[in-house]
Amino acid sequence: MKITNLVTAVAVSIVAASQGMAAEMTMKFGHVGAPGSLFEASVDNFAECVNGKMGDKAEVQTFGSSQLGKDKELLQKLKLGQVDFALPSSVMSSVDDVFGIFEMPYIIKDRDHMRRVQGAMMDKFQKAAEDNGYHIVGLAENGFRHITNNVRPINKPEDLKGIKLRTPNGTWRVKMFQEYGANPTPMAFSDVFTALQTGVIDGQENPYAQIASAKFQEVQKYLSITGHVYTPAYILTSKKAWDKWPDDVKATLTDCANATQDFTYKKAAELETELLQVIKDAGVEVNEADKDAFIEASKPIYDAFSAEVDGGDAMIQEVLGLGKSS
Repeated sequence: MKITNLVTAVAVSIVAASQGMAAEMTMKFGHVGAPGSLFEASVDNFAECVNGKMGDKAEVQTFGSSQLGKDKELLQKLKLGQVDFALPSSVMSSVDDVFGIFEMPYIIKDRDHMRRVQGAMMDKFQKAAEDNGYHIVGLAENGFRHITNNVRPINKPEDLKGIKLRTPNGTWRVKMFQEYGANPTPMAFSDVFTALQTGVIDGQENPYAQIASAKFQEVQKYLSITGHVYTPAYILTSKKAWDKWPDDVKATLTDCANATQDFTYKKAAELETELLQVIKDAGVEVNEADKDAFIEASKPIYDAFSAEVDGGDAMIQEVLGLGKSS
């Protein structure tokens, strides 16, 4: 009995000690990125920074590959308090039309341009997020998007005619590819590989980091370098959660989000070279698209955004103006 009591006492002590070592606050960060993706690297970098600075006060736990839900589910779970952070990208244009500015083809020239847009217009994006129950802790990126498919190389917009192309769930991306002549099909990222493999869709459009980490090169014949859209990613939480966290926690989260953006931009630039080679090595035929032809075909999308979104034309002009020194 004495031995049994001793074992029990030791076990209780170990449990108590482990509970004492546990973080006071556990934060779940869900995202759709596959292993090896830029999303995974960005989220892990953010978590490592927060966990290192917060010690036993808070711990960020990461869950990739849509383990906690696809983009729209994660947005809902943020509001319900079931997830603390998510990393949405294009889907934000379905949250508020303001985010549709990043759906305008070729409007962002490079990452330096994006930083200037962020510096000048972040208040506008933050207000749009908070009006819809969210808070942007910081920005990362998804990247410059290109087209893959199994039908033909895409050189000009007319080459997309009739191609069933997966797009994210965003109104303006669908409109853009309809204008180009494709048959856009909104679909969750986690469903794309199987849809390509089975021929449900012919192609998709994503940055190299998403294409390679999701292994789309295994089920696609052609990659056309279009760079048609640059999509930021948003380190996002709910406004309700943000408002209840202590100021020191919010300061750490903001500092780490800023550091993660620097990390992400550097990592993304490296991956653009490395992963294009990975895609080529898989036997995918690669061509440089005629970007001038795509820019010319994009004018109706800009006109529609200006007409349909309150303040849309002013936003377009401001972003374009910020790109002139790039």
